[in-house]
Amino acid sequence: MGCWRSVYVSGVGAPLKVKAEHFRRDLCVDAFAVFWPEQLPMEKLGLLGSLSKYLLEHHYPVLYNGWWLAWLVHVFEALYSMKVCSDKGVDSLTARGLWFLQTFLFGFASLNLLLKYRPDPRPKRH
Repeated sequence: MGCWRSVYVSGVGAPLKVKAEHFRRDLCVDAFAVFWPEQLPMEKLGLLGSLSKYLLEHHYPVLYNGWWLAWLVHVFEALYSMKVCSDKGVDSLTARGLWFLQTFLFGFASLNLLLKYRPDPRPKRH
């Protein structure tokens, strides 16, 4: 299972470089903690390892359901990004697909970039 360090998405405007530190730290560590806890060196993770070990031992259902809930939220954010693309006039199927993928992977951090995008109000020349 690999986690991305950065993703280049060209959609609206210039390519965006999105660092995946949040994604890499949280969802990947959580996935290992939930599904493969024996593979995770808890003692080397410091406070995060102690917290993960405690949660695994005492609150595993919360950890398991929280992990799936996080992915479900990412799916809904990605679907919402498609609607926002449509509302903002992003007509390219490739750009919409890339926004969907980026928002699925990085969640609100990506969706926030799309929400801040202001399309050029001038009519396009063909």
